[in-house]
Amino acid sequence: MSKLHSTPRILFVGLMFAWTVLSSVGESGAGELHAFIKDQNGQPIEDAVVLATPLGGQNVPLPRQARNEMDQIDKEYVPHVKVVTAGSKVYFPNKDNIRHHVYSFSPAKVFELPLYSGTSASPVMFDKTGQVTLGCNIHDWMLGYIYVADTPFFGKSAKDGKILIEDVPAGEYSVRVWHPDMKGTEESTVRKVTLDATQAANMEWQLTLKPAFRIPRASGSTGAAYR
Repeated sequence: MSKLHSTPRILFVGLMFAWTVLSSVGESGAGELHAFIKDQNGQPIEDAVVLATPLGGQNVPLPRQARNEMDQIDKEYVPHVKVVTAGSKVYFPNKDNIRHHVYSFSPAKVFELPLYSGTSASPVMFDKTGQVTLGCNIHDWMLGYIYVADTPFFGKSAKDGKILIEDVPAGEYSVRVWHPDMKGTEESTVRKVTLDATQAANMEWQLTLKPAFRIPRASGSTGAAYR
């Protein structure tokens, strides 16, 4: 066979070999964390955040996330809880046909977006880790949360209380849980786990939740902002 005809075949075989090696490295070097969060009565908890931070002092780069949004729909923040990594910008589109006034006094981020509608508000940069509680100066019942994470390995529980965090590099991690209604601190939930690709890690937490108190939605108001 001439060199002209053999070269494409050699390149193809070489590329296939490289792909196989890279695939096997990825499979052997990443693990999965399965978590289940329940309350003091054994019921699943929605909107609990689980975060896995590598031990050993290594710095894990925080990847740039896709566009982050905290919507305002039917005079509520959607989603109720949103997780972003430190250094992320968050947009606050207002999809209602009235104006909202977004604000936060949380230590992790103090900011204010004066009355606006649509998408006219500038994005907000969240560069300090921790919990940010959102309110609205016009609609007192509007309450939302942004958790600013120090790690790219996190997840948020669905209604069934379950979380799956995939593609976590093998190693030792400190894992903690946060929920806006939990009693105690997230530091009290810290556990250590070793992750690898041979077997998924399964973890479970039982949180004690504070009695839920929600300011009732205004009804019958004659103010245009409440309609």
